[in-house]
Parts: sequence; structure tokens; C-alpha cells
Amino acid sequence: MGLENWAAFIAASAALLLIPGPTILLVVGRSLGGGVRTALPLVVGVALGDLTAMSLSLAGLATLLATSATLFGVLKWIGAAYLVWLGVQLWRAPVEAAVAAPRRALHDAYVVTALNPKSIAFFVAFVPQFLDPALSYLPQAVIMVVSFVALATLNALGYALLAGRLSAAVARPVVRRTCNRLGGGLLIGAGLATATMRRS
Repeated sequence: MGLENWAAFIAASAALLLIPGPTILLVVGRSLGGGVRTALPLVVGVALGDLTAMSLSLAGLATLLATSATLFGVLKWIGAAYLVWLGVQLWRAPVEAAVAAPRRALHDAYVVTALNPKSIAFFVAFVPQFLDPALSYLPQAVIMVVSFVALATLNALGYALLAGRLSAAVARPVVRRTCNRLGGGLLIGAGLATATMRRS
């Protein structure tokens, strides 16, 4: 892929990633509760989730999602239900028990990121704009996957570290409870929004 196409892809991806979605809401909420040590498993989960979603989309799953209302609906409802469940868990979490185990944090971040049917469909609409039809598809796809996952990882890491550093400032139980409920409410809202979205 040409340098000009790659630079345009990087710029567009960076702009897209800066807009917080359900994944970043989860990362910030968990990092506020658990501090910096919770951040790394979350970031790894985001990276693996984006790698899965983008690889599957480029392998053709997005085409299947776009043509199968049933498959899109099933994936949408699973993702929405999981977001709502995570939101309820965060809302109800006792202040002193707000920290998730690293493996659990990684798992939750992975599932929220990978099980987003809109993201998978978006990748298929987004990526072809930057492909050079005169060049082989696979090397270009690999460059885009690696580039996007690297950017998504740095983006999630930035949000997680910032929230982790702020966790000391919100250490008072009343503030921590408010943050848990705000984060939980946002995740529940993201789940409800996911449930009502339609295929584009």
C-alpha cells in the first residue's frame, strides 16, 4: 500500500478512535476503580478484541452480517446484553470491591470490543477506501490491521492510564460510588443504544 494511502488511513483511524465508545467507557470505569494496575489487562483485551473484529471483518464476516438480518440481530443482542450486564455490575459494585481481577478485566474488555457488530460492519465500509486495487489485497490488509490495532491500543492505554492516575483523586467512598454509578449508567446506556441500532 502506498505511503499516501497509509497516512490517510492512520489519520482517519486516529480521528475515529478519539471518539469514546463502549470500550473506552469500560476502560475508564474500570481504571478509575482499580488504578493503573488494572489498566494493562484492559488494554490487552481491547487490542485482542480489535484484532479479532478487524480480522473477521476483512475475512468477510461483515459481508455476512450485512446480508443476514438474523446473524446481525443475534450478535447485536448478545453485545447489548453484555454491556448492560457489565453496567449493572459496576453500578452495584461495593466501593471496596470495584477492582476486577486482571483476567476478568482482560476478558470483559475483549468481549465488549470484539462483539460489536457495528464495528465489524464499519471496518468493511471503512477499509476499502484506502486500498490500492493495483496492489495485492493481503499485504495491505495486514498493514491496516497492524496499524489500527496499534493505534487502538495506544488510545486505550492513554485513557486507562489517565483514569488510573485519577483513581487516587476519587478514593473517597462517596466519590468512588458516584464514579461507579456514572460509569455503570453509561455502559447500560451504551447497551440500550446497541440494542436499538439498525443495520446501515
